[in-house]
Formats: sequence, C-alpha cells, structure tokens
Amino acid sequence: MTPYSTTFRPAERLSIFHMLKVGVGPSSSHTLGPWLAAKRFVGLLGADASTVNRIQVHLYGSLAKTGKGHGTDIAVQMGLTGADPETFPTEQIAGVIADIAKQSRLPLANGGAVDFDPSADIQFHTDQQLPAHPNGMTFAAEFGSGERCEATFYSVGGGFVVQEGETPPVCDANLEFPVDTADELLAHCASTGLPISGVVMRNELAWSTKAQVEAGLDRISSVMIQCVYRGCHAHGVLPGGLGVKRRAADIAQRMLGDSSGEPGGADAWLDAIGDQTEDFQATLDWVSCFALAVNEENAAFGRVVTAPTNGAAGVIPAVLLYFRLFRGADQSALRRFLLTAGEIGCLFKKGATISAAMGGCQAEIGVSSAMAAAALAEGLGGTPQQAAAAAEIAMEHHLGMTCDPIRGLVQIPCIERNVFGAMKAITAARLALQRDPADARVSLDAVIRTMWNTALDMNSKYKETSEGGLAIQIPVNVSEC
Repeated sequence: MTPYSTTFRPAERLSIFHMLKVGVGPSSSHTLGPWLAAKRFVGLLGADASTVNRIQVHLYGSLAKTGKGHGTDIAVQMGLTGADPETFPTEQIAGVIADIAKQSRLPLANGGAVDFDPSADIQFHTDQQLPAHPNGMTFAAEFGSGERCEATFYSVGGGFVVQEGETPPVCDANLEFPVDTADELLAHCASTGLPISGVVMRNELAWSTKAQVEAGLDRISSVMIQCVYRGCHAHGVLPGGLGVKRRAADIAQRMLGDSSGEPGGADAWLDAIGDQTEDFQATLDWVSCFALAVNEENAAFGRVVTAPTNGAAGVIPAVLLYFRLFRGADQSALRRFLLTAGEIGCLFKKGATISAAMGGCQAEIGVSSAMAAAALAEGLGGTPQQAAAAAEIAMEHHLGMTCDPIRGLVQIPCIERNVFGAMKAITAARLALQRDPADARVSLDAVIRTMWNTALDMNSKYKETSEGGLAIQIPVNVSEC
C-alpha cells in the first residue's frame, strides 16, 4: 500500500459531517480511529466470530509510542465489544475495561466472548512502523479450527480509518459545486453570489435534506456546548499520571460567582454569562475557559466533537460561543458558522493532512484555528475572499508547530494550545475583515501547500511520537504512561 497522503485527492468528496464528528476523547487518530477499526474488524469476522479462540491487536508507529497515553488500548477493546463511540455512555468505559482485565474475558460485538489478556494480547511495537501511515494497527483472530484472520488498518486523522488493500470508495454524490481547492470554492461563490456557507449547504443537499442538514448542525453545536458546560463544572485531576489539574471550572466559578451553580443546565448558564457586562478582558477569559473546558473533557475520555480532531476539539466551540455570546449570533448563524468551518477543514484534508502523526500539531490546532477563523469572518459580515484570507492568516501563524505531548497524553501542551488556537482564530478574522483581500500576497491554497511541504520536511520525532521537543523534558518509559 502506498503511503496514505498526497498533496491532492480530487476524488475525495467530503461532507462537513465527515469533518465534524461526535466521538470520545482523548484523540481522534489514536482513540476514535482505533475504536472504529476494531469495530470494523469484528464485522469482517461475520458469523465466524462465534468460533474465535483468541484475538490479538498489534499497534505500530505513533500508535505504539503514544498509544498508552492516548488510550489506544482502551479504544480497541471498546471497539471489539461493539460499543458505539458516538453514543456509549462515557462514564461506563472505565468499568468495562476493568471487567475485561479482571475476568480476562472480552465480550465481542456479536454477543460471543473470547479469552483476552490486555497486557499480552495488545502489543505495542514501538520499534516498528507500517509503510502506509504512522498510525498502523493489525488485528488477528484465531479460530478453533486453527485458521487465522488478519486485517491491517490505518488511522489517518480525524477519526478516518482506511483498511490496507481496500480501494477508496468512489463518492457517488452529485455535488452541485464540486470543490477541491480554495480557488474553486471562491469561484463558486463568485458565480452564485453565495457565501461559503451557502455553497456548502447546496452541496450537503446531495447527501441529505435541508431539514436533516440543519438538524445535524444543531446536534453538533449542542454537543459542543454541552461539552463546554460539563468541562466548566468538573473539578479534579485529569487521568494519566501527569497530575494536571482541571482549571476551567475554577475560572468559570470565579467569573460568574454564585451564578455558576444555578440550576437550568447549559442554556441558563450561558444566559448568565451573556448577561455580564461586556468587557475585553472578561471576553478573553471566557474564550480561554471554553477552550480549556472542552479539552479537559477530551483528556478525561469525555464526549467531544472531532473538529477536525479531538486534540484540537476546543478551538471551534470556543470561537462559536464567542460568536454567540459576544457577537449576538442566533441559531441560524451558528449553522452557517459550522458549514464554513467544516468546508475549510475539508480543504486541508484534501490538500495536506489533519493527522498530527503526519504533520505535527499544525495539522490539528492549525487547521482548527483556520476553520474557526474563516467561519467567524463570514459570520461577522466578511466576503468569501475575506473568510478565506482569515483561514490563511490563522494557518500561516501555526506553520511548523510540532506535536510533542508529554507522556503521550493529550494534556501538555495540547490543552493550552486550544486556547491559543481560538485566540489566533479571532485575531485572524478581525485582521482579514480590515484588509482588502486583493492586497493579500499569500492565498489559502498556497498556505495549504506550504503546510503539507512543512509536514514532509518535519522530523518524525515531532510528529506525535513523544520522542522530541517538550515531551522529552519529562523522561518517562512509555509502558509506565
């Protein structure tokens, strides 16, 4: 299999719901992807799954080096049981994993069960990497007859999974406005007079009705807001042994005082925030708080929206709430925000990568910041050209950002990076709105190409391996994470 990533994949037709997915933290590529791959493997076994005597999981490359910190071992077990990462109660995950370890028995998705010792049957091959992608994994099942079934999968970023040897499906969606590059997107906007969100909505109708699209967007925004709300009311220390204390709840409590604990759920809580006197410093603090809240939830195996990845899940919700609370956006405006953000993410996935194991953190925080910047610029009245410029500005100032999580945990520096990604998105949108796009010297397509070239040049130790940068300042054996 040739390496999964090219500078241009024109046949890849993506819905924005491919880019904005509901899942479980802490990582889209190391948790959500392996979870989905494990589910697919059990599906491949079909009726024969009832005769399986043993299952082994082999993790390679970045999945092996940072898999413990990212919960990859937990994810593959959950996937083999058939649990749905979009709906399974996250508070029950720890109990399921504890039961598997205690009983040395793994319940399979088909209703059967197999003897399973996680410490022996999940193997981390830290000295090996499969050829197609740094996030490679092989599942092997042994039947009572002595026969074996093996399948290799690659988690290529954002929860996308590719099986080795499979031919990528040809999308049969008849898009009204096919888009592979930013220039094409802007050309469609110019010919129709539609904003980016309008072009994207017309394309989404190839998959769903308008009512279905709007319902899907409302669900995405609701999951984001609920995640912020949970994170702003959860205290304690994050799992993983690094001792990182949650901060969002303390910040929210200081900012709101007695109102932070009022009954009524997320809507009443947000109303209380909106009722505060608008102040620049308070706005900055709330944006920071929102981003922290999401990624603290993500680090604790909470439910988040992959946007475009879990490690960068806090940027778009923080900017979306800034837009709603401090710029007066209504639900219709929030839908358009998500449509624009999703399309920008699709452009980066097609022209570069959204996998930190391929491109470093520029592929996660950088892309999410660009997505949020374009969405906010359009929401604040910007033209399509200004929205594209906002995305370009945001990415331009994330180029070269490494992925070097301490102990392989999506905590330091990942959580705080979401804060800065959100702030840069807001700044990029404001800068773009104050400039004639004709004066720009760098296009969005150019910065996407630059990001990919930078990814190719980047040393592998800065690509989600915890072998360089900040990660090695606190030495730790991977097996201890």
